[in-house]
Amino acid sequence: MEKLDRSKLWGLEAYAGERPAFRRQVIAHKRHRRVRLNAHAALYFEDFLTMKYQVQEMLRVERIFEPAEIEAEIEAYNPLIPDGSNWKATFMIEYPDVEQRRLALEQLKDVEHRVWAQVGEGDRVFATANEDLDRSNEDKTAAVHFLRFELSAEQVDALRQAVCLRFGIDHPAMASEAEVGGEVRDSLLRDFG
Repeated sequence: MEKLDRSKLWGLEAYAGERPAFRRQVIAHKRHRRVRLNAHAALYFEDFLTMKYQVQEMLRVERIFEPAEIEAEIEAYNPLIPDGSNWKATFMIEYPDVEQRRLALEQLKDVEHRVWAQVGEGDRVFATANEDLDRSNEDKTAAVHFLRFELSAEQVDALRQAVCLRFGIDHPAMASEAEVGGEVRDSLLRDFG
């Protein structure tokens, strides 16, 4: 899979001109990269385009132009681009009310280890969570986690044969699942080349 390097990024001045059109492109692209698991949890699947946008925005906001600092941003975000045998997703627990979110995060301890994908009627593939750093403690989980779903070659082949694709959460405080089809499924399948 394609990874970011400096040659694939715009400099700050060039990005200022490209940004409006690029932003519209990324917003349209992201519509087909989200899986709503329930009213309070969603998976936002990352890829080259979403990470390019993230890096470009970080460089813009922080006014980063030094080569070493640009490389540091690329190094931070490249691991969130799928490798050809997996999906990488940002898992978000979303409660607009601060107190309700605080209480939910206390009840959802370890939820990030209970998020799964299922291809057809096969075994559930539980995500590997937060490979960069732990985002939870003994009292609560975090509202944002980075997940990797590693699929076998057989599972990818089955997906190409149009078997059912589901994602879900197997946690007593937030059990849910969602079947994925249409343009979202097509977009996720492209992560496997």
